[in-house]
Amino acid sequence: MTIQWFPGHMAKARREVTEKLKLVDIIFELVDARIPYSSRNPMIDEIIQHKPRLVLLNKADMADIGATREWIEFFAKKGIKALAINSFAGEGMRDIANASKEILKEKFDRLRARGVTNPRAIRAMIVGIPNAGKSTLINRLAKKNIAKTGNTPGVTKAQQWIKVGKEMELLDTPGILWPKFEDQEVGKKLAVTGAIKDTLLNLQDLTVYTLRFLEREYPERLKERYNLDSLPEDVVEMFDKIGVLRGCLMAGGIVNYDKVSELVIKEIRSEKFGRVTFERPADFIVE
Repeated sequence: MTIQWFPGHMAKARREVTEKLKLVDIIFELVDARIPYSSRNPMIDEIIQHKPRLVLLNKADMADIGATREWIEFFAKKGIKALAINSFAGEGMRDIANASKEILKEKFDRLRARGVTNPRAIRAMIVGIPNAGKSTLINRLAKKNIAKTGNTPGVTKAQQWIKVGKEMELLDTPGILWPKFEDQEVGKKLAVTGAIKDTLLNLQDLTVYTLRFLEREYPERLKERYNLDSLPEDVVEMFDKIGVLRGCLMAGGIVNYDKVSELVIKEIRSEKFGRVTFERPADFIVE
C-alpha cells in the first residue's frame, strides 16, 4: 500500500508559513499523541529552523499514558518543551501560555531591559498535519468558535490571526503533509489515525496493518474486543472470525472483508481498544 497526499493548498501553505515566520515569536507544533514521531512534519523543521518551539501532544486522552510520558522526556532531551493536551475537552490549555512565557522569558527580559515595560502579546504560529486538531485548539484558547473545525483532514484552507485574551495572538495555518513519505510505515500510521482521507486508502491493507499491530502490542485487547480465544496466524482467518462475530456478511454467509475493514478502522479510531499509541521513542533510537 503506497500512500501519498499533497493537495495544492498544502504547497501554498508551506510558502505562506515561510513568509509569516518572521512575524511570530514561537511555533506551536501540534502533533498527534498516538503517533508523535510520524505526525511531525520534517518539512517544518526545515522551515522554522531555530525559531523557539513548543510541541503539543494533542489527543493525549486517546494515547497510552506511559508512552506519552516517554515522548515528553524524549523531546526534553532534545531541548524541546512538550505538553500533553486534549484540545477537544480543553485539558492543558492553561499550560500552553505558561510554557510559552517560560520559553520566551529571555527574549522578553531583554525587551524590559531596553525600557519596554509593557511588552506586546506573544505571537505564536500553529502548525501541524491535517486533522491534528488545530482549529479545535484555537477555539479552546480563544474561548469562542473562530476557526472552522471538522473531523476530516483538510478543513482549514487559509491563515488567520486570532487573539487569545491580552497575552497571546495566534496564527493558524492549514495542515501540511510532506510531498512524499520516505517511510511507508509513517503513511500507514497517519492513515489509521485519520490524517489522510479514507477515499485515498486501501482499507483492507490498512486493516491488516492495524490488526497485526494490535496483535503485537495489545493482544489481550484485540482478543477481548472480538471474543477470540486465540489470535490466528492467518490474517484472513482473523477477518473471517471478526466478520462472523459482527455480522459483516454477504448473501450466503460469506464474510464481507470491506465491511470488516470499515469496522476495525472505525473502532481503533473511536477508542474501542482503549488508549493506544502506535510508536514509542525506543522505536527511533539507535543504540
